[in-house]
Amino acid sequence: MTADDIWAPLRAELDRWQAAGKTARFWLRDDDAIEPTPALEQLLKVTADANVPLTLAVIPASTGEALAARLADEPHVLVALHGWSHTNHAGPDEKKQELGAHRAPEIVLGELRDGFAILQRLFGSRLISMLVPPWNRINGALIAKLPALGLETLSVYGVAKAGSPIRLLNTHVDIMNWHGIRGGRPHEELVADVVKELRARFDDDAEPIGILTHHLVHDETAWAFLAHLLAETSAHPAVAWKSAASLV
Repeated sequence: MTADDIWAPLRAELDRWQAAGKTARFWLRDDDAIEPTPALEQLLKVTADANVPLTLAVIPASTGEALAARLADEPHVLVALHGWSHTNHAGPDEKKQELGAHRAPEIVLGELRDGFAILQRLFGSRLISMLVPPWNRINGALIAKLPALGLETLSVYGVAKAGSPIRLLNTHVDIMNWHGIRGGRPHEELVADVVKELRARFDDDAEPIGILTHHLVHDETAWAFLAHLLAETSAHPAVAWKSAASLV
C-alpha cells in the first residue's frame, strides 16, 4: 500500500467536510514533558513548521527552569499539569494510576496543588488551568474538587462523558502502540481512526478531535505519522487546529 493509498480516506473525508461548508476542529496534546531533549526539539519544530498549537503536559516534580527557558520563545506552546511525579500507586494487578483511590484524597490533592504552583512559577501565562492525569486515569471523587485548586479543565482519553462537574477537553487518537512492541501504530490504522472521529462529528461537531503524542518514546513510525498528519491537515480548508486555551 502506498502513502497515497493510506492517506486517501482522510483526504476524501476532509473534502466531504469542505463541500458541506464544515470545519473540523483538532487539537494536539503531548504528554510527559520534563526538560529539553532532542525529541522535544523535533516536536517543537514539526508543530511550529505546520503552525499547529501544542499543549505539553508537564510533570511538575521532574521539571525546572531549563524547560521554562526553552519554551519562552515558542508562542505556539501551552503547558498543562501532568499529575505530580507520574508515579504509579496502583497494585500489580491494576491499571496504572497516580491519581486513583489508593491514597487519601488530601494527599493526592495536595500534590496537585503543589505541582500547579510549581508550573505557575515556571511558566506563568503559558500555563493553562488543565489537569492531564498520568495514564489518563483519575479517581472520580476528586474531579469536583479540582476547581478549588485552580484547575478548571480535565483532559483524559476517549469521548467526553456527560455530567462532568468540570469542563472536559479529551484526546481521542493515540499514535503510540502501548501493547507489545512500543512504537508508532501503523499509519493506515491511525488514518482510519482519524476518519472515524471525523465521521462521528460530521452532523454534530460538539467535541474537537484530540490527537495524543508522547515525544520521549516516539520512533520513526510515530514521527512520520505526526509530520504527515500535520502536512495533510494544517493547510486544508476544512481543518482548524486549535489552541487548548481557545477550546476551554
